[in-house]
Amino acid sequence: MGRSRIHIRTAAQEARTMPAGYTQPLYILPFDHRASFVSGMFGWSGVLKPEQTAQLTAAKRVIYDGFTAGLAGGVDKHKAGILVDEHFGADILRDAKRSGIIICAPAEKSGQDEFDFEFGENFERHIEAFLPTFCKVLVRYNPEGDSAMNRRQASRLQRLSEALVGSPSRLMFELLVPATPQQLEALGGDVQAYDRKLRPALMLHAISELQDAGVDPDVWKVEGLDSRDDCERIVAMARRDGRATVGCIVLGRGESEQHVRGWLTTAASVPGFIGFAVGRTTFWEPLIGLRDGKIDRAAAVAEIARRFRTWVDVFETARVAASASGTHG
Repeated sequence: MGRSRIHIRTAAQEARTMPAGYTQPLYILPFDHRASFVSGMFGWSGVLKPEQTAQLTAAKRVIYDGFTAGLAGGVDKHKAGILVDEHFGADILRDAKRSGIIICAPAEKSGQDEFDFEFGENFERHIEAFLPTFCKVLVRYNPEGDSAMNRRQASRLQRLSEALVGSPSRLMFELLVPATPQQLEALGGDVQAYDRKLRPALMLHAISELQDAGVDPDVWKVEGLDSRDDCERIVAMARRDGRATVGCIVLGRGESEQHVRGWLTTAASVPGFIGFAVGRTTFWEPLIGLRDGKIDRAAAVAEIARRFRTWVDVFETARVAASASGTHG
């Protein structure tokens, strides 16, 4: 690879290097949504007008203020972080970094099925500009899906993984494994059956393939799993072959509070699952209420803070219970 803007690779680093990993508790409020935020929250499409961009930026500030209110309400600052995009949240990233908050920034283009860099060949410059705690990628990767697309994605992701070796920024990999039409058809179109019966094994296969392609995240951000055994298998795969310090966190996928509580409780009982990243289930309804004039800004901020604190309490309570019962190592 030669020289990188983020760092200069040594001969030792040219050899395969284990990820630094991350083993501390990690509670993330993600609001890096871009295409889905623009269309879903406001119903806009096409090139945004300046006043629309300002409105989106202001909405993300409401979420950030909810996060900081959560910190003020007792969430441990050293365990909690934000994930927000540079486009609508550059000032938020800077403010959080100055405040010593864990910051995560996305590197992927938004709203497309195939992973590519948001800023093309300049992706390293943008990481360097913010030096986030975590550089995050969202990747849709089904090992039984489009093999050519999977190879293209893996090649780009390997570049990023190698570029971050020795950087202050670690790699957070959000893995989504959407069903192929054939997989869904075999289950009669039952998405929940896919989640239960097929997705866990496909997740393992995807992680293995990506690792073998030279993609080595410090943290895997994965879809929720109903089975503790499946969570254990994910951790074992993420940590195989010397990757002993790699962490896993569970995402919310915009699901109901009941679903999210279940996933967090299951994951928290498994050593290696260090936290969560729950976004839309935290902020969507309060922002809709604010948009529609049903609540004021202060109420939206307070509700986002309450929901975020709830996820922290759910995860930590479940982890303590698992430790007390001897199931958490």
